[in-house]
Amino acid sequence: MRSLRTGCLRALLAVSLLATGAAAQAADLLDTVKQAGVLKIGLEGTYPPFNYRGGGNQLEGFDVDVAKGVAARLGVKPEFVTTEWSGIIAGLQAGKFDVIVNQVAVTPQRKQVLDFSTPYVYSAAQLIQRKDDKRQFKSLDDLKGKKLGVSLGSNYNELAKSVAGIDVKTYPGAPEYLRDLAAERVDAALNDRLMIGYLIKTSSLPLRPGAIVEGGNAEVAIPFRKDNPKFRQAIDRALDEMRKDGSLAKLSVKWFGADVTRPAK
Repeated sequence: MRSLRTGCLRALLAVSLLATGAAAQAADLLDTVKQAGVLKIGLEGTYPPFNYRGGGNQLEGFDVDVAKGVAARLGVKPEFVTTEWSGIIAGLQAGKFDVIVNQVAVTPQRKQVLDFSTPYVYSAAQLIQRKDDKRQFKSLDDLKGKKLGVSLGSNYNELAKSVAGIDVKTYPGAPEYLRDLAAERVDAALNDRLMIGYLIKTSSLPLRPGAIVEGGNAEVAIPFRKDNPKFRQAIDRALDEMRKDGSLAKLSVKWFGADVTRPAK
C-alpha cells in the first residue's frame, strides 16, 4: 500500500528540527484552516482505487471520499493538490498542503518528522506473480536471488530491502513494475493487499495474487506537520465520528467489498 512508503527522511528530519522553534510561535494549523475555510489535501490522483481521475476528469476513490468526509466534519471545503508520490511528503513539510490522504502507512521513521491521525485503514503486504509461474513464493526469503519489483520510496521498498539477497528493482509506480513482471523482467512484485485485486483486474495482464508477506502489516493514517495539537484532535474527532456513524465502514465496503477500517480480529 502506498500506504506504506518513505522519502528522504534525513533531509526532512533536518527541516523539521529547524522549523520547531518557528512552529512553537505559529498559530495551530486548525486555526489557519478554519480561517481559510479550506482543507488542502495532498494526493497522487493516479492511485486507483484510492485516488484517480474518473468521469469528467474528477478525482474519485476511497481516499477522496474519506478526505471529503473529514473536511465536512471540520466545517471547511476540501481542496485537492495532486502531487507525485516521490515528492508528496516533502510537499507537506513545505506547506503546499495541510494533510496527505493517500494511503500513507505509519512508520517510526515518518513519525520523526510528521504527526499522524488515528489509523483509518489496516492492511498487509502481498506478493504478485505471473499466472503461468508455477513457483510458490511463500515469503520474502523465497525471493533471495530473485528480482522483486516495488514502488520507489514505498514502505514495500523498505520491507524488501530488509531481506538480504533480494534484487530489489524500484519503479515510479505499479503500472511500470506490473508490465515488467508480465514480461518476465522481474520474478514477483510487492504491494498492498487492498490494491492487488484491482491492479490485476484493470491491468489486463496475466498476473495472479501471491502470498501475504509476514511483517508487512500496516496502519494507514493521515499525516500532517508537527506541533499542531488542536488540528490533530480535530482530525481524530472527524475520523471517530465517521467510524461511529458507519460512514467510514460504508466507504470501505463501497471500494473494497469489506470493512478494512478496523484491525482484523
